[in-house]
Amino acid sequence: MTVGIIGCGAIANIITDFVMEGKLGVDLKFFYDWDRERAKNLASKTKGKVAPNVNDMLDQVDLVIEAASPQAVVELIPQIINRGKDVIIMSVGALIDRNFKNHLETMALENKSRIYTPSGAIVGLDGIKAASMGKITKISLITRKPPKSLGISVDEEKTLYEGKASAAVRKFPKNMNVAATLSIACNKEADVKIIADPNVNHNIHEIQIVGDFGEFKTTTQNMSCATNPKTSVLAAYSVIKLLKSLNEYSRIGT
Repeated sequence: MTVGIIGCGAIANIITDFVMEGKLGVDLKFFYDWDRERAKNLASKTKGKVAPNVNDMLDQVDLVIEAASPQAVVELIPQIINRGKDVIIMSVGALIDRNFKNHLETMALENKSRIYTPSGAIVGLDGIKAASMGKITKISLITRKPPKSLGISVDEEKTLYEGKASAAVRKFPKNMNVAATLSIACNKEADVKIIADPNVNHNIHEIQIVGDFGEFKTTTQNMSCATNPKTSVLAAYSVIKLLKSLNEYSRIGT
């Protein structure tokens, strides 16, 4: 499988390291970033190619990974799907807009493409999707992060937001992929609380789901990527595992 990547930041670097170790069975060949130097640096690691624009790679790849931003999803993913290519979307917040999500899915059906979204920085998504086959009555997310990862400086715990997931994604587009993933998985908007906490060193996500299946709670305490405190290492690992699973003939979970 030949793969291209959009966005050459923290996640792309971790993916590239795994590819170089030969663990994924994919050929990461093309790199695109609005910062051309970042693309050059990653391409040099794999002897890959820098794509001057996204269209330049599409005749030569089977799949494109988006690891850039919600803006990149909106501007670039439609043209990739329109060329019949599969995509992995990391900036899931862009998909909380139902009209846009439905538009992409219609395009994918017409062009025989597939859209993949990894589990990201949380655990328990298989259980959440299973529970969503019944009736979900409550879905809540409390996200607690070091102030630095939220781009602020505070000396004591501060609640920055409390409300629905869609507004949280709009307010914190680079920090709330988890809220979007939960809401999409349940087909119901999560209630979200975002806390800047100077006493924590990790990104912490507490999830509660209640429905006719029963109830479960999960807590994920994530290490941040060394090069980007807004990004969890687990989010990068989730796309790596997804890439690996696309080449597997046996799979546990959905």
